[in-house]
Amino acid sequence: MPTAPTTERPPLDQPPLERAHAPEGERRMHIAAAAEQVFVRHGFHAATMQQVAEEAGMSAGNLYRYFPSKEALVEGICLHDQRERVGAFQAVAHSDNLLATLETLLRDNVVNRPLHKTVLILEVAAEAARNPRIAEMIRANDADVLSGLAGLVSAAKGLGQAAAELDPWFAARLMFTYVGGLFRRRVLDENFDVEDEVAMTMALLRALFAGAILPSRSPEKN
Repeated sequence: MPTAPTTERPPLDQPPLERAHAPEGERRMHIAAAAEQVFVRHGFHAATMQQVAEEAGMSAGNLYRYFPSKEALVEGICLHDQRERVGAFQAVAHSDNLLATLETLLRDNVVNRPLHKTVLILEVAAEAARNPRIAEMIRANDADVLSGLAGLVSAAKGLGQAAAELDPWFAARLMFTYVGGLFRRRVLDENFDVEDEVAMTMALLRALFAGAILPSRSPEKN
């Protein structure tokens, strides 16, 4: 299981007294950010709610008012990511140059993503193998991502920026699978080169959107 690249704690965004008077939405976001750090530092399975409370600068009892369990924290993190993803996908769908906007999305959310957030993805995926509730959340999140990607491909076809014969769901699955590999290599490959990876990914996407990559079909049965 991947471990955090550092054990140093990042500085808290606000001193505890100011956070105590922050609106509930901001407090939930602060707690979720603290949970991310704890899950990466200790591993999701070994992390405790007490550690999250300490990282967030609050009592465990107060933490449970916002999130009753580690699973609830993961759900909160996923919902926050989903809201950000919807905005990003909408920006791509309305772009005059979809591939260029996809490259920006790739840089911002994959290859230049803060390393601890990428480690967290692998941590939560590992936990999903033994925790049915986490697995259910991950499946729902993956389905949402695939649906969004398929929608982008459909939009590209409508704008004449993708081949008419390109199946949106095939393209979505290919992109999803490829990016999943990038997340893993971003954490584990010490020779990971951002510019090389972006160039290779964009070459793949250009070929995909041009219709040069199509699903293989089984021979028809007589």
